Amino acid sequence: MNLTDQINTDIKNAMLAKDASKLEALRAIKSALLLLKTSPEGQSEATELKALQKMVKQRKETAEVYIGQGRQELADVEISQAAVIENYLPKQMSEDELKAILQNIITTVGASSPADMGKVMGAATKELSGKADGSVISKIVRELLSK
Repeated sequence: MNLTDQINTDIKNAMLAKDASKLEALRAIKSALLLLKTSPEGQSEATELKALQKMVKQRKETAEVYIGQGRQELADVEISQAAVIENYLPKQMSEDELKAILQNIITTVGASSPADMGKVMGAATKELSGKADGSVISKIVRELLSK
């Protein structure tokens, strides 16, 4: 079952369960997937993952802003929607797993200093697409190259 079919099934189930917050998040996913169909990139598993990751990141950043403004009730809505969307993403890798893979990439690329960060990040984002957040990858690469 592809992602679009899964989302449609889950929308029906959320409607039957009268789960308004989950339904809102699922409809946002469906909207993003419909936009991908008409985009120049097209709809593929990679573009679907990117779109879902972007949605989660946006909701988490929005929640942080709301918390900073003392609007916890709005932040809770964003956090719950991010959690629903994350269910459709592959499991994120731990920092230890990332360090091992990134150390291997650094060795393969021949990077030795922070000046080589671009080469490492290019290879790392291709290999780890959808498995880890780009900012976490960047932070770990920076640590490994500065040793």
